[in-house]
Amino acid sequence: MGLVEESFIAAAGPGGQNVNKVATAVQLRVNVFALRLAPPVFHRLKELAGSKFTAGGEIVLTARRFRTQEANREDARARLADLLREACKLLEKRAKSRLNRVGKVQRLQGKKIRGAVKAGRGKVRFD
Repeated sequence: MGLVEESFIAAAGPGGQNVNKVATAVQLRVNVFALRLAPPVFHRLKELAGSKFTAGGEIVLTARRFRTQEANREDARARLADLLREACKLLEKRAKSRLNRVGKVQRLQGKKIRGAVKAGRGKVRFD
C-alpha cells in the first residue's frame, strides 16, 4: 500500500435512485507510518483521529456528504489536510497564574461569605 489509497463505495443519503447505482462515497486510507511524523505530532494525530485510527496505523476517512464522487473526494482530502494541520500545531504550555497574599485573603474571605449564605439556606427548625 502507498501513502494514500482511495476507494469508492456505495453511499446512503441524497442522490435518489442514482445513489443505488453509483459508488459516490469516498473512503480515504492514509498510512500514518509512511508520513514519518515527529513523535509528538504522531501522538496528537492519533488522539485527534480517535476511532478513525486503525490498529494497523491507518487513518480511514469516509466522505459521503455530496452527490458526486469528485465533491466527496475533495471533502475527504480537505478533512485529511485539516486533521494533519491540527496535529502539527504546537500546543502552548499554560503558565501558572500566581496569586499574591492579598488576593489569597480576598478569595478565602469570599468563600467564607458564600459558605455562610449557603449555611443559612438550611432547614428551618423551631426548637
